[in-house]
Amino acid sequence: MDGYPAGSLDHNVPFLVVSGLGTAPTKSLLTDPALREQSILVRSEVAPIDSREAKTILRYIQETDATNLPWNSRDISKKYKFKIRTIGREFLLPPRRARLPENFEANPSSTPLILHSPFSPLSPGSSLYPDGLIDTRWLQKHQDFIPSVCLAFYSLTSDPTLATLHDNQLKIDINAVKNAMAQSGYRSRLVVVILSDQSPTSVNQFQERLENIRRSTGLDPKTSLFVLPTQRPKAELENAVDSVLTAVFDQATEYYRDLGRHSRKKRSRGVAPQPTIPPTTGTSHTLSLQGWNVRYDFKTAIFAEFRQEIDVALRSYEQAYDTLLGQDVLETIPGWSPRFNDARLLSDIIAIRTLKCLLWLGQSTAAVRRWQIHHDRIFDLVDRRGRGTQNYGWKAWEARWDTVMANLIEKVRFPELEPSSILPYRPPEKNLSAERLQPWECLHHQGYWYRAAARHLFDRRRLARSIAEDDRKPPDASSPSHPSKAYSYDTYMCPEPHEEFPLAGPGVNHAQLIFDHLVLARREFEKRHQVRASIELALESCKELERMQEWEQVMDILVPLWRDMSFRKEGWWDAMEALSWTLRSAAVQVGQKDLIVAIDWELLNRGFSKRPGWHYDITKSLSDITLEDQPVINITDEHVTSFLEASFIFKNEEGKAGQNCPAQLSITSNSFLDAAPIVLETIRVEFDGNLRTIHLKHQPSNKQASTSSRLRVTRISLVETEASDDTESDDDSEMSSQTASTILEGTDDLTLLPGQTRIFDVDVPLREPGDAKATSVQVSVAPESFVLKYTMKIQEDNLAGLWHSLSSSRKRLTRANPHKIKILPRPPKMEVRLANMLEQYYASEYVGLELELLNEEDADANTKLDIVLHGQDVPSYKVRIEDSEGKSSTAGVEESRLDGISAGTISTSKSITATITIDPVDRPAVFDLVVKARYHLVSDPGTPIIQQATYNLNIVNPFEANYDLSPRLHSEWPDYFDPEDIQDLAGGGEVARRPRGIAQKWSLATRYASFAQEDLAILDLDVSVVSTQGNVNCKTSKSQSMAEDGLVISPKTIEEAHFEVIGQKLDLDDRSPATADLALTIKWRRLTSSKDVVNAVTLPLPRFFVTSSEPRVLAGVSYYSPPDPSSSSDSSSSPLLFLDITIENPSNHFLTFGLMMEPSEEFAFSGAKTTTLNVLPVARRSVTYRLLPLVRGVWVRPTLVVRDKYFQKVLKIIPTEGMKSDRDGVLVWVPPESEAESESECEDESEIGSKDKESKTTQDTGA
Repeated sequence: MDGYPAGSLDHNVPFLVVSGLGTAPTKSLLTDPALREQSILVRSEVAPIDSREAKTILRYIQETDATNLPWNSRDISKKYKFKIRTIGREFLLPPRRARLPENFEANPSSTPLILHSPFSPLSPGSSLYPDGLIDTRWLQKHQDFIPSVCLAFYSLTSDPTLATLHDNQLKIDINAVKNAMAQSGYRSRLVVVILSDQSPTSVNQFQERLENIRRSTGLDPKTSLFVLPTQRPKAELENAVDSVLTAVFDQATEYYRDLGRHSRKKRSRGVAPQPTIPPTTGTSHTLSLQGWNVRYDFKTAIFAEFRQEIDVALRSYEQAYDTLLGQDVLETIPGWSPRFNDARLLSDIIAIRTLKCLLWLGQSTAAVRRWQIHHDRIFDLVDRRGRGTQNYGWKAWEARWDTVMANLIEKVRFPELEPSSILPYRPPEKNLSAERLQPWECLHHQGYWYRAAARHLFDRRRLARSIAEDDRKPPDASSPSHPSKAYSYDTYMCPEPHEEFPLAGPGVNHAQLIFDHLVLARREFEKRHQVRASIELALESCKELERMQEWEQVMDILVPLWRDMSFRKEGWWDAMEALSWTLRSAAVQVGQKDLIVAIDWELLNRGFSKRPGWHYDITKSLSDITLEDQPVINITDEHVTSFLEASFIFKNEEGKAGQNCPAQLSITSNSFLDAAPIVLETIRVEFDGNLRTIHLKHQPSNKQASTSSRLRVTRISLVETEASDDTESDDDSEMSSQTASTILEGTDDLTLLPGQTRIFDVDVPLREPGDAKATSVQVSVAPESFVLKYTMKIQEDNLAGLWHSLSSSRKRLTRANPHKIKILPRPPKMEVRLANMLEQYYASEYVGLELELLNEEDADANTKLDIVLHGQDVPSYKVRIEDSEGKSSTAGVEESRLDGISAGTISTSKSITATITIDPVDRPAVFDLVVKARYHLVSDPGTPIIQQATYNLNIVNPFEANYDLSPRLHSEWPDYFDPEDIQDLAGGGEVARRPRGIAQKWSLATRYASFAQEDLAILDLDVSVVSTQGNVNCKTSKSQSMAEDGLVISPKTIEEAHFEVIGQKLDLDDRSPATADLALTIKWRRLTSSKDVVNAVTLPLPRFFVTSSEPRVLAGVSYYSPPDPSSSSDSSSSPLLFLDITIENPSNHFLTFGLMMEPSEEFAFSGAKTTTLNVLPVARRSVTYRLLPLVRGVWVRPTLVVRDKYFQKVLKIIPTEGMKSDRDGVLVWVPPESEAESESECEDESEIGSKDKESKTTQDTGA
């Protein structure tokens, strides 16, 4: 849209002038001297505001300028849109009325002359006088000269001494500006904003002053006078400015509504106004009534657009357009008149603004149809009444018309046409979805329209070059009598023929115009990943650059396309050929040697069309280039489509290491038949796997010259040689498998004729086992001027190959992928075995293995061992071969490895022994021991042989145990009055801290079982304290000792051991419960091991509570029988049982317990049936009951209830030694007669005597 007058196509938003916030001088936009001389000055005498808050407001207002916003209605973040111009304190308005001509003399007797606007066709000084329609000066008047609202900012002083003076100046200045704007004749509004340096809450103190200003200026506080306190946060200040601008927008909308109403009123009169002075020259006629209707409708549409009423503007534009192109306006203007092009320009402007309105409303398909309608109507108009459409001027307009649509799409910014969208066009509107639309009726992205414009520019250049030489001559100013022949050409918005394509001089740069449009189109197609279209446009743009000889730009565009061209895979030979020849021309100009050779190499393929006069000799590619050195050029078949095809096949699918496998290398030339033969300097075949690189060298001979058959089979012998620097491959890709310095080398005549296939038959030695395949074939051509290395990859196409014999017969290999071979290992005769492997090993013991290597080969073998131990948390191990020093591995998470352990040379039929010692593990595990013997025979060192054996090591826990912790009555109890607990700290330093808190005793019963498959010797048992929690000291001890020679435990048997655990708090004031982590350690050895071997298995115990803060009730029992059972009247006397009930109170509270013993039929008892027991804090008390059992050999249940008097909670009675419990309480064992007699013999009479003297209720220990 740049070709149209400035401002004619701009989107119209209300024009706002902001005064008083900037100190920069105002630059007037009135550049016309006549208008500037008659302009109206609106000036304010108050100095502009230069505070920090004023700058913040000014910056925010400038950021809200809507001039560059997209032309759509999707931006609803602001309720207002302005074109903002900031000024100082003055601005100029254009004159409301035009002056009379200077030489005009008015007739005194005639009626007074009526003056009109200087932009009106009624004024003699206007360029439209007397019959013009409208021009862009009228648009510029409302866009840049006459504001809808003048927003003036003033400051309100807070100094009471200057308040009156300052307020009077404000009132005088506001009234002066208001009167100046009123006297100008325009209807612009004045809105005043008074800035106060107060906060919103304190500005009320100035209410009287503000009311005085309002009354004196006559401004409405709701629409024209605003007070803005500035002492507030920035966000609140911006919100306040938003509120002011929203109110100003309403004033601006009302201003443009008044102007539109005035235009419609003048149109409704139905009378054409008369000019100030009737025309006396030229056509001597004024603008018709229909012309005035076009003018009024256009104005109405513009004012509606200012109000953002796009649908109203669209109707007015359509009405103006139909009237303009009707029979009464444009059809009446002769084609030779300048007014014809003026009317045509106006029709373009109205059509473009109509398109903008349709796109604004989202009617994209209707816009495309309207675009086509205008094109067809102008085509018909120019063809009938203009200068025809078969000239460069019409094509220039068509290109511009396509560009207009592309520019409109860029301005509107439809989300459906963004590059991230999938569709290249916008779907039609819903009301048109049912119609049968043509593809071009949908709105496509900008690239489509730029490309169409470029096509018209091609035609413009073609038609411009067809201009006759007489018309290309500039007009002769000395002979004006000769009419110009340029009248036959349409020069609407384009130069004359002698400027379009002059006989001498540059003229119009058509190539640059076409290139610019093609670049714009290509950019849009690339954004949407339309690759083919973008490549086509790139090639067309490079042809234009070739015309301009911009070779560097050609290289920048075409080189990336040439390297990654998708046309090669798709077989678009014509496009490839056109791009290659264009790129080669540019490469020759810039001296890009590698690119020239690569393109010539590709163009040798006879799939392209043959270029007449071209040499098709690769050795002459750089004949036109000055060379300083011999370049080395590396290309691959990924970048070019060469005339060479290569394949490599193995005759057999499998082969064994140490043998040779027949193979054939095939190279075919598909060059033009009259092309020069290709002399290959070298051929390299790279492999992936354990095969050496094949390197063939050229050796000239006369056989090739005498043999011109299309197929030639040659037998080549390969020799293993050391690779030199000039034979090393330049291919550094990952597929290259050449890691050694040895290659397979052969020589032959490597001349390749056009259309010929060369077959090279070779024997490939197989060395190491594994899968191998041919990956690439590299050929090199080395004339005097350069060195070319071309690499062809062997494709994974699963095609069967052809095997050719020396007699020219051939057979098809029926297997897939004949370029692959599987190399089987040479059968090893080295025996690897473990001599002393057990079925099961145990945790915590060293695992010793003896590995024997027996050489059953026919020759001595140089051997190395690789030993890998796989598993989870693999331990380290040590390997020692006979008398040599051992080699240790490191522990690993998943494996532990030792590689390359030298075993020396093993003679035939001899063996060596290696000892493997694995470190102990502390858990069950399963390990895989992999032993790999790598060796080669002394007679054949080039063939490696591998013997591998895998052994499974199962390591299990030899023991499993369960545990039971039972409470016991501890003999010790803390005492506050014990002098031994006093520690002297006066001397300073650290003193060994002795536990003095509550101690509780436990019995730990462990039952352990053997899970081994053999008898094991138990050497010792112990329980250790791993850690404690809760500020406690914990000790363990054995309840029974182990025999000196240990204990033999058989598989699947269970043994039991008892330990005592005592937990004592370090501080007596600490009442919190404490826990301990214990571990059971079992020391053992195998019966077959020496006595010095001791293995220790540690079994962790669950965490136990060793002290408690709650009261507990412990029950103990002891037995007594009369010394002479025969003295009794019965045959047997019943034993006497002493039931001791101990209540421990480790808390800080005084507790009271109630004890109640229920009678039973199984025993009689002596003691209080119901009693109350008071227990002091940190104390314990005991109660003893004497029980006389009435039964023998059974468990009796004393029904004793212990209840906390305060909480009414029944405490559980905990049994100790010799007792047990169930759900209903404790049970006491009454021994039978024989057992009771044995117990009575062991009873201490003195102890019994003391128990008889005890009271029934005693206090054992107190705090």
